Amino acid sequence: MDFNINEVIADMANAIKTTVSEDWNSVKDDVSSFLTDRKSRLELLADMRIKNEIDQVFFEKRLKDEKDMIASELHSLTLISKVIAQNAANAAIDVLTKAITSALKIL
Repeated sequence: MDFNINEVIADMANAIKTTVSEDWNSVKDDVSSFLTDRKSRLELLADMRIKNEIDQVFFEKRLKDEKDMIASELHSLTLISKVIAQNAANAAIDVLTKAITSALKIL
């Protein structure tokens, strides 16, 4: 399995950084903290999907939940707009999805 949660979390943070651009310095510690807090849950979700223990429909529903939670965390910072927060959450989850899809293709 070619899936490293630490690399994926770093890539998710970078995707958020790119999206929030000039607000990054204001939110980077909070982003790092809530991605770290979700690390084990995201790793479990990825592992279950890669091992086909959950189907794509269930996986996508859980990804939507994760995206909503990331967006909510970003909204709570109030330093960035709602659109930027949603775009950042989308970018982060896209990174996770691509990493899992890549790992599935290797199997």
